[in-house]
Amino acid sequence: MPAKSSTIVTALTTAAVVAVGVLGYQAAASAPDTLTEARKDSHHSTPKKQPDRSGKKEKAPAPAPVPPASGKGQRIVYSLDAKRVWLVGAQEKVRRTFTVAPSTVSPPPGTYAVGSRSVSVTGSDGIAIEHVVRFATVGNVTIGFSAAVDGSRPTPDPSKKTGGIRESRDDGKAMWDFALQGTKVVVVS
Repeated sequence: MPAKSSTIVTALTTAAVVAVGVLGYQAAASAPDTLTEARKDSHHSTPKKQPDRSGKKEKAPAPAPVPPASGKGQRIVYSLDAKRVWLVGAQEKVRRTFTVAPSTVSPPPGTYAVGSRSVSVTGSDGIAIEHVVRFATVGNVTIGFSAAVDGSRPTPDPSKKTGGIRESRDDGKAMWDFALQGTKVVVVS
């Protein structure tokens, strides 16, 4: 075969290999990864939401309603039974609601006021805490909302008298911004 023919055959072969490679790449990119899907299990995959075929947006669940016997006006409402807090602003609008981890000593139901605040201290359980909002004293135990700096919400040791009502760090920041000195705190059952 002459040299010119050999060069043409090589060029055509190279072009064919490139074309097959491109087509193979495109096919692989658009095909589902069945091997990866087969390896996923319920511990490592997140269930996919099915699209809402009605065209309506999915609604988030309604927040827990403010307890009816919690007063009026701007206030913090703390439900002992529900282990939940509501930050209620003007016109009875709930700015935020969240669950908390109660302390071993709880304040009796009633109306209190934020008496002191600390940006960061060590809690009575020895854990570094932030955004401390104190509002009551029961015996010699000070009661207040706080967030652990490490984000934990451990179950309090029942043999110790502690007054820290623990919330998440995000909730603690929201409480700190809302609960200025003198803000009303209503504790309900």
